[in-house]
Amino acid sequence: MHSVEPFSSVAVIGGGAWGTALANLCATNGIATTLWAREAAVAEAINKTHENSEFLTGVPLAPALKATNDLGMAASSDAILFVVPAQFARPVFGQLKGLARPKIPVALCSKGIERDTGLLMTQAIEEVWPEAAPAVLSGPSFARDVAKGMPTAVTLACADQTLGERWISTIGAPHFRPYLSHDLIGAELGGAVKNVLAIAAGTVEGKGLGESARAALIARGFAEFQRLGVALGAQAQTMVGLSGLGDLILTASSPQSRNMSLGLELGKGRALEEILAERNSVSEGVASAAAVTNLAAKAGVEMPICAAVSALVGGAETIDKIIADLLARPFKSEAK
Repeated sequence: MHSVEPFSSVAVIGGGAWGTALANLCATNGIATTLWAREAAVAEAINKTHENSEFLTGVPLAPALKATNDLGMAASSDAILFVVPAQFARPVFGQLKGLARPKIPVALCSKGIERDTGLLMTQAIEEVWPEAAPAVLSGPSFARDVAKGMPTAVTLACADQTLGERWISTIGAPHFRPYLSHDLIGAELGGAVKNVLAIAAGTVEGKGLGESARAALIARGFAEFQRLGVALGAQAQTMVGLSGLGDLILTASSPQSRNMSLGLELGKGRALEEILAERNSVSEGVASAAAVTNLAAKAGVEMPICAAVSALVGGAETIDKIIADLLARPFKSEAK
């Protein structure tokens, strides 16, 4: 891939852990970077102490990184990294449409499906802000690892080759390796489904069902994702790549994952409301579970594990009943 000029300025929309890590990455790369946080206190802390003490404690940030809670700063940026959680994205898309320049490149970094509409983030932005030029950034990447400069590889999916290369020149670093893809559906679908499967994996762990059960669940869950991906037009290479299998392995294997850790607590018998009340970050899989299940039903695809997670977080079934039902399913060919 030949080198192209990076964007000279980037607005990162979303001041949580992942948005902060990406903003720090861009600022460290010498890009003029402004991070928008909804909370004024978060922006003020970053500017004064060079640390996001609310969402990414103990990680020093580049002194050049500026933060604000004024979305108007996006108007002067060359490109946008959009990191607002999926369930809150739509109104922010609408606000940015009136502020940013026409046809601005927007890399979608949130992993989820709109619960109310069943739309992927590329579909939601097309509906609200069709002038934007979307890309998808997804893959196995914990915010703290990226912010601390630990080796990470991700997928950057973009329909336009040159635009994708500009994004890679902007965010790429020796420790952060984006691989270019043109399959936006596959990249963002993997990011959404793996969060649901991570809750299932955590529940298995918290319930004490053993490592063998967790490995089987991850493998069969990946088969569910592949079936849905094929139905929606995702490419096989994307599904077995970083934003598909790679992200699933990470998220379903580490309690550092917000979704797996939530599943762990559910498996121990705690109530969902109690778990969520203790957290200041969003576990996207909770909202995406029903959306993934509905998407699968519309596509005529069977996804029993994702449906089980939807029933669990929706309060429709108990864990014991869900596990019993899954184990009572008829034996079948692994290819199905």
